[in-house]
Formats: sequence, structure tokens, C-alpha cells
Amino acid sequence: MKITVITVGRLKEKFYREAVAEYEKRLGRYCKLEILQVEDEKTPDKASEAEEEFILRKEGERIRKLLKEDAFVITLEIAGRMYDSLAFAHTIEKLQISGVSHIQFVIGGSLGLHDEVCKKADLAVSFSKMTFPHQLMRVVLLEQIYRAYRIMQGEPYHK
Repeated sequence: MKITVITVGRLKEKFYREAVAEYEKRLGRYCKLEILQVEDEKTPDKASEAEEEFILRKEGERIRKLLKEDAFVITLEIAGRMYDSLAFAHTIEKLQISGVSHIQFVIGGSLGLHDEVCKKADLAVSFSKMTFPHQLMRVVLLEQIYRAYRIMQGEPYHK
């Protein structure tokens, strides 16, 4: 299985980069992982609705260029479906069994995802009703993918 994580912006803090590197290493035995970053737009303080829409559109255009027709696209959205870790693992396993060989996860920038990106999704997933920094979500997503593979393999995982 190929897993691609498409994200907006670069990881600035060392601790995030180290955490991502650790999960990349761990996931290497379960799947082919690829992380693609698109440039983020600078968001001014107190941006107007029009400015926010422009930023979302620009970031969305960059994301859409990376989406593959043959991939199953999962967007991370507050309004998405919530799973516990077992159900998330089961969902990935069902996709594999049904012949899906490539999953693309999409994490938006600080303003989220443009509607046009959300429309391309085969599934929208939410990790919480809370808002998280998009850099932290990259780490959380990788940890949950790793946990899913551990569950699918019948290996121990922390509950």
C-alpha cells in the first residue's frame, strides 16, 4: 500500500520534524510512505473573508495538482467522520482488501481546506471537534496510521 500525506507548509519546529521522521521510519515496514508539502500562503492577522478565500483557493490549487485519479483521497476536516483507532484501522484494511493500492491523506493549512479540495475527497475524517495546529496534525495522522497498521497486523498497541 502506498500512503501519501499531502500537507500545506513546512515543519518549522525541530520536535515536529523529529516526530515525523520517527513515524516515517516505523511505517517503512508496513507501507510506502510519501509526504508532499505545498507552499502555504501568508495569512495576515485579521484577514478579511475575501483574503481568507483567496488563500484557501491558492493552497487548494496546489493541493489539487497533487491528487491522483487512482488514489483514494481522505481529507482531514473538523466536519469529517470521527473514528476510534480500531475503526480507523478497519477502514484502511477494508480499502486494501477492496483493491485500493494508494491512499492520499490531505491536511490543510491554518485556514483549513478549500471546498474544491473537499469535493475531491472520497472520505472526510475528523480527529476531533477541536482545532489543532496543522503541523501537529501531521504527527497525529502519522501516529494513527502507524497504530492502524499495528492493529491490522495483530501487534500490540497502546490503548
